[in-house]
Order: sequence, then structure tokens, then C-alpha cells
Amino acid sequence: MNTQAVPLTKAVPPAADRLPMSQKVGFGLGSILDMWGHWLYPSLAFHVFNIFLGVAPGLISTVQMIKIFIDAASDAIFGWISDNTRTRFGRRRPFILVGGVLAGIGLPLMFAVGRGWTDTQYFIFMLVSMVIYVPVMSCFNMPWSSLGAEMTPDYHERTTVMAIRNAIQKGPELAMFFAAQFTTLAIFHDEHGKPDILRGAQTYCTILGAIMVVAAVAIFFMVRERYYEKLVARTQSHIPLADTLWRTLRCKPFRHILGMMLAYGIGTAMVGALGYYATVYYVCHGNVVEGAAWNTAMGLAGMGFGFAGIPFFTWIARRWGKRVGLATVLSLAICAFIGDWWLYDPARPILQLFACGFVAFTGAGFWTLYNATLGDVVDYDELHTGQRREGSFSACQSWISKLGIALGVGASGWILQYTGFDSKQAVQDPQAIFMIRLLLSGIPVIGLVIALVSLLRFELTEDRMLEIRAQLEAARGRV
Repeated sequence: MNTQAVPLTKAVPPAADRLPMSQKVGFGLGSILDMWGHWLYPSLAFHVFNIFLGVAPGLISTVQMIKIFIDAASDAIFGWISDNTRTRFGRRRPFILVGGVLAGIGLPLMFAVGRGWTDTQYFIFMLVSMVIYVPVMSCFNMPWSSLGAEMTPDYHERTTVMAIRNAIQKGPELAMFFAAQFTTLAIFHDEHGKPDILRGAQTYCTILGAIMVVAAVAIFFMVRERYYEKLVARTQSHIPLADTLWRTLRCKPFRHILGMMLAYGIGTAMVGALGYYATVYYVCHGNVVEGAAWNTAMGLAGMGFGFAGIPFFTWIARRWGKRVGLATVLSLAICAFIGDWWLYDPARPILQLFACGFVAFTGAGFWTLYNATLGDVVDYDELHTGQRREGSFSACQSWISKLGIALGVGASGWILQYTGFDSKQAVQDPQAIFMIRLLLSGIPVIGLVIALVSLLRFELTEDRMLEIRAQLEAARGRV
């Protein structure tokens, strides 16, 4: 084992640290399963089970709430299992293959229901299928998320990996955007000319599920586990399950970025519904059809702006470091949400495209750089514990973030109710409109300021990471 650290600089990563594009793309393909496996079903559940099959919405939301708790437990278990797995294929790739293939096969089965069932029968089916499917997704997602933090030891190359991942993610996001519309295509209309939404959902999920299976196989063959092959398999001892949460949360830099992420996620999730209502009832004066058309245009604008945000914030992070990059993201996001007060304008409705676009622009930068910091935190933890615990960190941040954002989404309905909005009125009271606009801007700004304060306490700058890497390589050699 090499006992002398090699001097490190802020220069371009040496050839040994750079990953071939095939591995970066291979890792990025996981965003296909991450998006569709986690978010496609919730986006279609009300559309299929409530609107088409007539299931009570409370039963559907109850299943979604139970999903959070199943997700929390299964994420922790699979993060811990993959940290402790030892096979000739690595500790992450076998789970990525098995979990990804099963997730693709299982996606259309989530809608394999009959017609004319009772609400209780639909509820039992949704609950049982969720209990089975969520752990399958954890089997894929926790090892895949963990893999992103251990593909390279280089500070900037980690940012590039996440930038490519987020760029590839725009493809499955587009598929999500058109999911509901696909289910109403003319080819799925019944003999009375009405859309058979259930058949459309089953067909769409079958197509996307097949793509998920192909992607899982491609990831297995395209990526490599650098740390496992050169370090973990030879030296690392068993990690107790309790460490997945308690010892992970004792890591101070992790607590700081976790607090930043929660403040960002909850603050933006709490007003997730208000933008739509501002469009329909303020900009479009209660015209739902016109509002829906603008909402579609805003979604497409958001995708375009989000795609542009990835290289922009990646460039900032490579030039000045990830902490500066994240501070820039949060500062611009504050400006974006304040700007919503003027960009939702009945006299100039086209400005809404920029309202959605600016938020998406900063959001893409935030998630790119936030995910890129996880490898830095794991390096810091390794310096203090002697173990590589990417799975524990991925699992811990995953279920805490899901819980926090779910609470934010859950609060969004109460926030809308607080504004005085009345769904029975096509034209809303001016006070309700004023409160919708005020909270749409104000709540995220409060969350973003808290996120910025938490970020400023994050100590893992580029200089500090160079020091940590030198200390690690002096102790156990290069990977």
C-alpha cells in the first residue's frame, strides 16, 4: 500500500481520475428508472383510479402516505445491505441489475386492475402492489445513488458525473410530462368515443417498463465500482444497520447539506400547487382551458431552462467550487421567486414562461451540485471512520428528504385553503388572489434563506477536499 500522498492541485483532473464518457452515460441512464419508478405512478394514480375508475381520492392519498413510510424503511435496508455486500460483480451492480429489471417488469402491473371493482378492492390492490414495488425500487435506487458518490475521487469530476446524469434525466422528465395525455389518445377510445384511461396507462407503463429493463442491463455492463475494486473488498469491515441513520447523522458536514436540501425542498414543495392557481385564477381570470394551455407551455419552458441551468452552474462550480456554485443557485432562486410577483401578469401572460423557467433553471443547478457533494461528505466520513459508507449516506438523505418534501406537499393544500380560495367560484375574491401571489413568492424565499445559512456552515470547500484526499491517500493509497 502506498503510504505517501501525491500532491494535489486545483488543475484539470489527471487522466487516472477522469471517467470515460461511457461510464458517465451509463450512470446517467439510472435517472430513467429513478424518475419513472418513483414518480410515474403517483402522477397517474389520481388520473386512473379517481377520474376513470371513480375511487375515492382519500383512499388514493392514504396509499401515497403509506408509501412514504415503506420507502423510508426499504431505503435504509438496501443502503445498508449494499454497503456490506461482497460479490465478484461488486456491491452495487448486482442490486442495480436485479432491482432495475424487476422495477421495469413491475411498473405496468401497478395498473393491472379490473373494472367495476369496489373501492375497498382497489384500495387493497394499490396497497399490496405498493408494499411490493417500493422495496423493489429501493433495491435499484439506493445502490445506484450510492454508486454516484464513488465513481471518481476527483472533486470536479464528481460534478461532471452529476451534470451528465441530470442532462439525461430531461428525457424521462419529458415522458412524465406527456403521461396523462398519452392515456387519452384516440387509439384508446372505447366504442362510445370516450378515452379508456386505464388501457392507456397500462400500455404506456408497459412501454416505459421495457425501457427500464434495457436501461438496468446497460447500467450493469457500462459502469464500474472504483472504490469497491481497489479498496472496500480488501479492507472494509461489516457496517452495523444502526449506522445507516445515527452515525451518519453525526457527520457534521452531512447535517449541513441535509439541512440545506430540506429547507430548499420543503420551501418549494409547499407552494407547488399555487403556481397553477395563480395562472388559472389570476392571469387567466378563471379560464381553466386557457390556464391549462399556459400550464403546458410553462412545463416545456421549464424543461428548456432547466437543461440550460446544468452547464451554467457546473461551470461556476468548476471555476469557484461547489459551495460557491450552490450559494449562487440559492441567491438566484431567491430572485426568481421574488420575481414571480411581477412575472404572473394578466396583461402579459407570456411572462409566466420566465417565471417557471427561472425556477427550473436554478432547480437544475441545485440538484446537480447537491448530489455532487455527497462524495465529498463520504470522503470526510472515511477520514474519521475508516469506512466507505455511500449506501448509508444515500439511504439516510433519501428517506429524510422524501419525508420532508412529502410534508411540504401535504401542507400545500392547507396553504391554498388558508388563502381563502373557493373552488366553486370561477372568479376569486381579490384577497384570495393577493394571498396566493404573496405566499407563492414568500414561502420559498424563507426556505431558500434558511438553506443559504445552512450552506454557509458547510466546511468542505475545494481546498479542504484536497487536504482530505491527500490524508486519505497517505493512509490507504490511491484508488
